[in-house]
Amino acid sequence: MSEIKQKKLFLLDMDGTIYLDDNLFDGTLDFLDYVKSVGGRYLFLTNNSSKGIDKYVEKLKRLGIEAEADDFLTSTDATIAYLKGKNHKKIYAFGTESFRRQLADAGLPVTDRLEDGIDCLCLSNDQELTFKKLEDASILLLKHEVEYIATNPDWVCPTWYGSVPDCGSFAEMLWRVSGKRPKFIGKPEPDMVYSALERTGYNKGEALMIGDRLYTDIACGVNAGISTAFVLSGEGTMADLEASDKRPTFVFDNIREILNTIK
Repeated sequence: MSEIKQKKLFLLDMDGTIYLDDNLFDGTLDFLDYVKSVGGRYLFLTNNSSKGIDKYVEKLKRLGIEAEADDFLTSTDATIAYLKGKNHKKIYAFGTESFRRQLADAGLPVTDRLEDGIDCLCLSNDQELTFKKLEDASILLLKHEVEYIATNPDWVCPTWYGSVPDCGSFAEMLWRVSGKRPKFIGKPEPDMVYSALERTGYNKGEALMIGDRLYTDIACGVNAGISTAFVLSGEGTMADLEASDKRPTFVFDNIREILNTIK
């Protein structure tokens, strides 16, 4: 455990790691205060693409955490960076109004209607899901030649009562219809970690990825070549760990236990 005491950059998943719905986990504020007190840095990395960074800033403020836009990296950020490297004529943005607005504000040609010229289907977590969107996506995948990407592969999003479907579940529905799977952009791909290292100036040996999902959070850290801490406060369980080929560097019950270990 001595290795974890040397970490300076903490990359934190949010849902299931530092809070659940509007319930901040015990130890979160103390953990963040401690990291700042020793001259370290933390960034919030989330696969949730249903809302913009401004909404996360507002939410954390409600929970007692002072945060700025530069404290976040989201799967939408990673998706925008990916799409900017393409030359799509028109992108069907399957997601919330906030998601579509973020893509449009970044200068991408987006639409939420089935129309001529669409050459990309971009799927995200959608808390405003309608059957019309599912039908449009099915038509695009079955009857058109489009690039098919998705912001993240998460099956579910944790809540106080259990879970709700996330982007990976929507992708599974569309696979049953079309036999096609998207290219996933966010965690577990390593790009968000690389962006965090570039933004902060820390090296891989100084970084720790903390999250509650083995197949996204921990896999992201493993794929990026940094240390990882799996917490049991959200979706993931010890049974998941035993069945997984993704091995975290550390396993903790919660963020409080991590704080007690690094102090």
